[in-house]
Amino acid sequence: MRIEDCSFCGRPAYPSKGITFVRNDGKSFRFCRSKCNRNYKMKRNPRKLKWTKAYRRNAGKEMTVDSTLQFAARRNEPVRYDRDLAAKTLAAIKRVSEIRARRERVFYKKRMAGKRERELAAARKLVAENEHLLPRLRGSEKKRLAELAAERGEDVVVEEEEQMLLATRKNAVKAFGGEQRRVKVRVDGGVEEEIVRTIREEVDEEDDDEDVDMED
Repeated sequence: MRIEDCSFCGRPAYPSKGITFVRNDGKSFRFCRSKCNRNYKMKRNPRKLKWTKAYRRNAGKEMTVDSTLQFAARRNEPVRYDRDLAAKTLAAIKRVSEIRARRERVFYKKRMAGKRERELAAARKLVAENEHLLPRLRGSEKKRLAELAAERGEDVVVEEEEQMLLATRKNAVKAFGGEQRRVKVRVDGGVEEEIVRTIREEVDEEDDDEDVDMED
């Protein structure tokens, strides 16, 4: 018996299963389930529903041009029965099914090639744009990421060294009374040095003045 395709979604409609609808003009439609029958009566377009074969073919998700698909094409031509021809046809059907399955796997691999790289690129872009929303990494996590990057041979931006430099500068400011020395280069080539007083030193002086006033 012939296994016909569903007139709406394209799935196989097996004998004694599904629904058959005959229109007034005599054309028959075979539906694999009540879902396809309802959607057909609601006059929905199969090419706009993602779960149909028509949509997947238009979207390039399934093979449309292949020699194995021509064997499944329906031919309304009378052929004289021949036992040898029937035996060869049955053997060819199995062989064609195997070839089609292998080609579909190759087609799927080619279609999905590079998907992981595209997803990673999109994720990196999203993280780079919204980096200010992410929580700060712990020291152990930074160390682990740095080790992974070193193994892969990527460039690592070392933030710990910058933090250490800032810490040493702060300690130097505390040790020398909160004074910082700036160097200015004049237009004529000379160099000027000036001592900049920090806010901490000014606060300490204000506290000393208040203590003096209290003693008076």
